[in-house]
Amino acid sequence: MAEDKYQKVLELAKRRGFFWPSYEIYGGVAGFYDMGPYGILLKNRIIEKWRQYFVRDHSNYVIEIESPIIGPSKVYEASGHVENFTDPIVECTRCGRKFRADHLIKDKLGIDVEGLSPEDMTRIIKENNIKCPVCGGELGEVKTFNLLFKTHIGPYEGNIGYFRPELAQGMFVAFKRVYEVMRSRMPLGIAQVGRVGRNEISPRQAMMRLREFTIMEMEYFIDPEEKEKSCPFFERHASTRIRILPYKYKVEERGPEEVTVREAVEEKLILHPCLGYWMAVSNEFIASLGIPRDEVYFEEKGPHERAHYSSQTFDQLVRVSRWGWVEVSGHSYRGDYDLSRHMQYSGQDLTVFKPFDEPKIVEKTRYLVDKSYIGRTFRSEAKKVFELLANIPEEELKNAYLQKKPLKLGDYEIPPDAILEYKTHEKITGKKYIPHVIEPSFGVERVTYVVFEHAYREKEGRIILSLPRDIAPIQAVVLPLIEKDDSLRKIAVEIYDDLRRAGFYILYDDSGSIGRRYARYDEIGVPAAITVDYQTLEDNTVTLRDRDSWRQVRIPIASIVDILRKFIYFGEEIDKLGTPIST
Repeated sequence: MAEDKYQKVLELAKRRGFFWPSYEIYGGVAGFYDMGPYGILLKNRIIEKWRQYFVRDHSNYVIEIESPIIGPSKVYEASGHVENFTDPIVECTRCGRKFRADHLIKDKLGIDVEGLSPEDMTRIIKENNIKCPVCGGELGEVKTFNLLFKTHIGPYEGNIGYFRPELAQGMFVAFKRVYEVMRSRMPLGIAQVGRVGRNEISPRQAMMRLREFTIMEMEYFIDPEEKEKSCPFFERHASTRIRILPYKYKVEERGPEEVTVREAVEEKLILHPCLGYWMAVSNEFIASLGIPRDEVYFEEKGPHERAHYSSQTFDQLVRVSRWGWVEVSGHSYRGDYDLSRHMQYSGQDLTVFKPFDEPKIVEKTRYLVDKSYIGRTFRSEAKKVFELLANIPEEELKNAYLQKKPLKLGDYEIPPDAILEYKTHEKITGKKYIPHVIEPSFGVERVTYVVFEHAYREKEGRIILSLPRDIAPIQAVVLPLIEKDDSLRKIAVEIYDDLRRAGFYILYDDSGSIGRRYARYDEIGVPAAITVDYQTLEDNTVTLRDRDSWRQVRIPIASIVDILRKFIYFGEEIDKLGTPIST
């Protein structure tokens, strides 16, 4: 049955113009999907709802930017992607086909080997006699394959660039600029929606694993020393209940448990209150898309499973028909890894200055070279020695003094007894720190598929796409009851124009029987059908039909904009909007 539902979902998605494999006329290319006319509308509504939950509801702290898709190599060397963004690959020695080794092992043995070394995976393949799934040939050694799409910026071969695999680096690189624009206030969230690319070894599972897709991501920058001030809106969701599976529960072979965000933080199941808060927001966001709460939980990644930048990561999982639990978002505590690396590789200061409530007078130990010694010792070359000293960090002077070792300055050498230690008192008004980062990240196409599948249902032999009304691609359709009656058609077109001008996504259809038209728009998830019939000519009322219940009410044309707004955006029950019609 699960497989059957998956096939039905894909067939409906293609037939009704939601999504399908790209480049079909050329046989298709794995890992690429087109979003059709209704699919792109659904996807965009999901994105707008994400903006509502993560950006607009937190507009004092979170803003949105856009950064380039292509980045210079240095950015991804600094981020660690050039070195670490890899998956295990294995090649058949007979037919030459290549496979993702961890997926192959899981398919054959049912065990999760994510995070194991290539050598360990090679051993498992050999010990269990796993063969090529296509030709049955022997498999070679497991190696690592970098998933970055590589290109050249401009006409020069050496000017290497990469198609970004995530949005995060654009936000880290722009952090200081955005921080200054936003009046140097912390905490600061920088959000972005955009395309990314990952050169997957063997993409599969329809839109679950793509080579090019859209991400909704936010980097939330905080002061690591001030947990409470870092999450000023924590109480909004402190009592929100979420289902989590901490890594230690998995080790103990326990299942997910439902706890409040406050409990999870106090019990140290979640490292930081901001991480727990954004997980709760994500839970509410996914629920608003029509996903039942008992089909969602957060699973913590183990130490060997986390990305190279993460101190703690939870995946938000949703159940689907064919593959069981699949990830729809990741929530990582990235610490100061990213900004520290970009400071190191760029040479730029990405720290934040934190002023003290009151200035402090502190005693400091300083180090300098005895100028009279240099003058006496080097005489005519003293000027050159002073120039070399000007570029020596004080830390090197300190090390030479404490370790009683000579300080080397090119061809010159300063003995440790020529380095002087002295005490000074300085007025300190604040200190610099490198912000830590908490990141919620969603794959839009994956979320779109999950929403589409959960909305799919059948009623009396007909298909209904029961999407939440406020994310439905088309919000209403206007239907004259009889196809060729000009009096009905004229009123229907006027209603269509009024609703279109009011900002609704509306369709008009006068082709075919009214029953077939209802069925057609149930399949593409249109929540409301407005029918102009002969009673309309008598009393200026029309019928409003609910996609899910098939119930109908009569409403006045004069109030149709306000009534439809209540139905679509405020979830008002249809029976409360007009006079019910018995069917």
